[in-house]
Amino acid sequence: MSAGLNEKDYLATLRGLWDKAWPNGMPRSPNYLHGEVPLTEYLRAWAKRSPERPAIIFYGHVTTYADLDRQSDRFAALLQAKGVGKGDRVAVFLPNCPQFHIVFFGILKLGAIHVPVSPLSRAFELSYELNDTQADVIVALDQFVPVVEQVKGEVQLREIIVTSFADVIPKAPAFPTPDSIRTPRVSVPDATDLLPALAAMPTPTSLPPPGLDDVAALNYTGGTTGMPKGCVHTHRDMVYTAAANYGISVLSDESSVFLSFFPEFWIAGENFGLIFPLFSGATLVLLARWDAVGAMAAIDKYKVTITAMPVDGAVELMDHPRWSEFDLSSLKQVRVVSFVKKLNADYRKRWRDLTGTILMEAAWGMTETHTSNTFTAGFQDDDFDLNNQPIFVGLPVPGAEFKITDFETGALLPLGAEGEIRVRTPSLLKSYWNKPEATAESLVDGWLRTGDIGNIDKDGFLHFLGRRKEMLKVKGMSVFPPEIEALLGQHPKVLGSGVVGRDDPDKGQVPVAYIQLKPEAVGTISAEDLRAWCAERMAVYKIPEVRIIDALPLTATGKVKKQDLDPNLPAAV
Repeated sequence: MSAGLNEKDYLATLRGLWDKAWPNGMPRSPNYLHGEVPLTEYLRAWAKRSPERPAIIFYGHVTTYADLDRQSDRFAALLQAKGVGKGDRVAVFLPNCPQFHIVFFGILKLGAIHVPVSPLSRAFELSYELNDTQADVIVALDQFVPVVEQVKGEVQLREIIVTSFADVIPKAPAFPTPDSIRTPRVSVPDATDLLPALAAMPTPTSLPPPGLDDVAALNYTGGTTGMPKGCVHTHRDMVYTAAANYGISVLSDESSVFLSFFPEFWIAGENFGLIFPLFSGATLVLLARWDAVGAMAAIDKYKVTITAMPVDGAVELMDHPRWSEFDLSSLKQVRVVSFVKKLNADYRKRWRDLTGTILMEAAWGMTETHTSNTFTAGFQDDDFDLNNQPIFVGLPVPGAEFKITDFETGALLPLGAEGEIRVRTPSLLKSYWNKPEATAESLVDGWLRTGDIGNIDKDGFLHFLGRRKEMLKVKGMSVFPPEIEALLGQHPKVLGSGVVGRDDPDKGQVPVAYIQLKPEAVGTISAEDLRAWCAERMAVYKIPEVRIIDALPLTATGKVKKQDLDPNLPAAV
């Protein structure tokens, strides 16, 4: 295949390769269990079919499907009584808790727009998002209200609805609970207390379903360069993402039990916590935050079958001194995400020997695409996925398509060539909120310019090489930080790493690896030792300078904040 092929021929070739590589028995089209209707109708269907089945278990507090349906109906009515209508934005400033689910589905049922806000947001960030969306109603955790109060003079808020962990944490939790969420209620005068307000609210008799193409959410990108942008996602985007992953990346049914601690404001947390379990009528065991003992105890108690975590989490569990106290044999699927630590054959073998299940990468995706756009399931035999480097992210889920293009010209590139990953999928953002120039720059002829570097190999598999802005040029040679980070993740004393580039007058750039050691390894190995270890395993131009630091700066979702690593500062002695 040559670069001169037109798009029709190019995609026909790829579809043929995808068809040939497709694992036996996996669905080849999105599977809509209750039809292509909004998720709110899935909630209604499950509430009617299995009203007493737990939808959410939160440290022993149970919300049934009937409860979730009724409470979200009442929240829609409460918003309506406060003057919120279709298309109005409602900010949700909550950590993981059952109230998040009630609020999420109530907003969607009303036809309003869900605006999730990171629980780690400071005043400047909150003010930016509220002003960008013009949201005038916010639902906030009582502990977060001081941040809301800081911005009240800068935004158009007219209504604060509060809720508390104290409303839902049992006096005797069913499994270990972090002290940070076992806190007394904070009094918030002049705010509406969510759960008492719902109890006093009559259940509305009629809430017509929202339209599939109505805007459902504004999911904000990370904003590592410039301010975050709100990705406009519809009800169709949400239900398609669930249907496209059902039976492929997520093998679930009504008997399944999910466990999630991913922050639900984050697109991956929205998928894995709010959308996927409910789509299949499963039960979600929800954690407020990652806690190794709490996770193991919950898996044991509720016989969890499906979970996802960073690779770091899986390693922490395997290394935990209390591992043997818990029975994790109920697990059938464990998806992992390579953020700081990278999945490798040693981790996979160790996990399989201990649990009988296979660790596999979850997916490639972006906030712009509602993430979960590829799958790696079915490609673990003999570590096929891990051996197919660079970073193997598999095949597109049904309905999604990829192509590799020249960054500058947009011309198609032949199989195997490195270029920009462009993606076309039914869940693609419709625009960036109030940013027509950014929208026009990123959405070209129905394809998203991702800014990611990748290639599609001769068998049709997509490989991710990193963000273009992260790629380094060392004496003209391309160096991809994720590749170095993946190798460093195999060192037995390395907890995690972040690789960035330093300008160099002779080489153009040189890679600099910031490394956090495992606690027990601190003081037992030097930067030079690590550099020598790298030199035995990679081409000379890829060998990084090594800087050992106490702790890597991380985002709320567990990614390394590379913008906080300044390689042009002299290394500490």
